[in-house]
Amino acid sequence: MLNQGIGSWPARRARRTSDRTAVVHEGRTWTYRDLHERVLRLAHALRALGAGHGDRVAYLGPNHPAFLETLFAAGMLGSVFVPLNTRLAAPELAYNLADSGSVALVHAPEQAGAARAAAAEAGVRHRIAIAGPDADGALGYEELLAGAGTGPLDETVAPEDPCMIMYTSGTTGRPKGAVLSHANITWNSVNVLVDTDLSGDEVTLVVAPLFHTAGLNMTCLPTLLKGGRVVLLGSFDAERVLELIEDLRVTYMFGVPTMYDAMAARPRWETTDLSSLRTLNCGGAPVPARTIAAYLDRGLAFSQGYGMTEASPGVLFLDREQTSAKAGSAGVPHFFTDTRVVLPDGREAGPGERGEILVQGPHVMTGYWNRPEDTEDAFAEDRWLRTGDVARTDDDGYAYIVDRVKDMFVSGGENVYPAEVEDVLLTHPAVVECAVIGVPDPVWGEVGRAVVVLRPDIRADEDDILGHLQGRLAKYKIPKSLVVTEALPRTASGKIVKPVVRDTYATAPTEHPRP
Repeated sequence: MLNQGIGSWPARRARRTSDRTAVVHEGRTWTYRDLHERVLRLAHALRALGAGHGDRVAYLGPNHPAFLETLFAAGMLGSVFVPLNTRLAAPELAYNLADSGSVALVHAPEQAGAARAAAAEAGVRHRIAIAGPDADGALGYEELLAGAGTGPLDETVAPEDPCMIMYTSGTTGRPKGAVLSHANITWNSVNVLVDTDLSGDEVTLVVAPLFHTAGLNMTCLPTLLKGGRVVLLGSFDAERVLELIEDLRVTYMFGVPTMYDAMAARPRWETTDLSSLRTLNCGGAPVPARTIAAYLDRGLAFSQGYGMTEASPGVLFLDREQTSAKAGSAGVPHFFTDTRVVLPDGREAGPGERGEILVQGPHVMTGYWNRPEDTEDAFAEDRWLRTGDVARTDDDGYAYIVDRVKDMFVSGGENVYPAEVEDVLLTHPAVVECAVIGVPDPVWGEVGRAVVVLRPDIRADEDDILGHLQGRLAKYKIPKSLVVTEALPRTASGKIVKPVVRDTYATAPTEHPRP
């Protein structure tokens, strides 16, 4: 085949395991033959709409077979896939669409309103609705497939060509698009296959969002590469997950700690047949000891890891056999991955010393979309990706994440970058200056807290200020509490000193603004 990218995977799988089940969704099943035919039809349809090599095709919606079909169809054409976070507000979606220059947007009915507004603002040429054509000009997804051809389609796609652009919230207030090549995605999948030991009879429950790199690249794509079965669930429901594990004999799934805690809290937890599970992968935040214990009581151990979108995402991996012995560790580098822990002066950190994690490997992104300066800043010595996270290693080489170079915090598995939230807070007329920090939360791990200085001549209360963020930011980014102060600590050059803000206000009682 001329196509050496992941767009060729459905065809390659169809010629090897055509009758094997590839996808399960809401009681329906698709074989690898079915998947290949639908991907081929969609690729023909997208090409007829003008999408070609290098053009960007976006998708907005929950986990659904159309997500995978759009991804593979774009790859079949040499186009670039742009998965969008369903939790983003319309202005945020519009920015991602405009920044990527997407020529088409496929969307689910649940996101029809946001998709319509964002596509119009960003000037997207074609909007394709899974629910069917609408009065505002959307084309029907199934209608396009039904009218498309099924003739051979084999475009030249090189491993180093861009495969997808995955947006990460920016530390400077704007999201950045990490460009992942076909080689990046393939090598990450190979790392998962080697280190997780997936097999061709795998039944993988994909409940983490596919628009997140872990849900897509750590579970779904490696399973399809191996010829296993992926079970797509549109949203997380602990009761439904337990039911599917038992009924479909699920062998592999990924989740964040809050998901696993919710499952263990269900009344049917003790009676559900979990004997089919071989691998439970957990990421997004360290797994609490209580969670590990609850699953060990059922004979289940977690494999844990650490990664980032820019690394497709796998960086470190902790085998389930080490869950107890290396509790709190993120593991060692994946098979085809190299990492270093370096001190601020660039020297290698010794065991126990804290330094920034650098990562190198064939799965590390090619750069940020249209951001050469940010790309240059992201790499040390031209090839080592700077993670922005601080770790220490033990005498056995196992890494422990201990701090963050950047101000990002993790809320329920979602990365929250304060600069982005602060930019929107400052559009409120009562807010003079502000700082957003992460504070501990028993459910979400961390949630945001806004520390603000108010204008003396404008009346505002907490509900008004935080309510100002509704519709402008995804809900998980909106702070859950607010503190009013007379001034924020600053350096001599005028920069807010975030460590002092955290030390002062992370445990302080929240205060309501004066009326």
